[in-house]
Amino acid sequence: MSHPFENLDPAQTVQVLPRHLAGPGAVDPRTAWAFPFDEGWPFAQTDDGTAAAFSPCLRLQATYDPQPDQRGKGTWTVSAHRAPFTPPAWRITFDATTPVELLHDVHTELLDLYLEDRHSDHDRLFRDETAPHEAYVPLLTRGWSHDVKTDGTQTFLTPEGLGGLRHRYAISGSSGPAWRAWGGHPSEPHWTARFSFGTPTTLVAAFIASLISTEPLHRAVQDVPVHTRSALYIATRTPKQPHGNTPVALPPPAPVAGRAH
Repeated sequence: MSHPFENLDPAQTVQVLPRHLAGPGAVDPRTAWAFPFDEGWPFAQTDDGTAAAFSPCLRLQATYDPQPDQRGKGTWTVSAHRAPFTPPAWRITFDATTPVELLHDVHTELLDLYLEDRHSDHDRLFRDETAPHEAYVPLLTRGWSHDVKTDGTQTFLTPEGLGGLRHRYAISGSSGPAWRAWGGHPSEPHWTARFSFGTPTTLVAAFIASLISTEPLHRAVQDVPVHTRSALYIATRTPKQPHGNTPVALPPPAPVAGRAH
């Protein structure tokens, strides 16, 4: 069986799915965060790429810490504080290898929550009443498997087994994230995202919606992770083919009906 990428030039741009295996894409903090920097949101970036942004009230903080020599290539973090300069009420952490489109969609939803709170008395940044099942039910309709343990931990795995999501209900003595998502082999994922207890479920839902979206991601062939290429398919690609290359025609995989447990 031929490899879907073997006849393509490394610099060629393709559109690929599923999203969790596409690779990180172009890293640009301003684009990933999607905050209105011309409306009083402070932004700073050093020569080595480290970046930080804040809401005007200083209750939201986003940082990017590139570490190219590490497996995850660095960390994206967003934290919310009930008051400036206090410990965070919740935190989200992404490996820098997380697809940047997923980051963008989470931060876009975060901005929406922030602006909604400014003009209402909901305070959804800290008192979001969205139920967990509203975030994860869409996975079941896309053929993700579902396993529940007696300690309240739920694990959802992608149909091909190269991605997943784990949810833990808060119990006495709970530590670690409430939600953890990953892409790649479970034993050595290409990227990991962690949502602490207290993170608005609305943000988790935005992440999951982006994760399972059927809108392909643009990537250069050379930027697609080698060890997951066999599980990807090319939705479309640039019309101009390098000399000697033959077209690759791969139909999208049929969705598999999930079962609610």
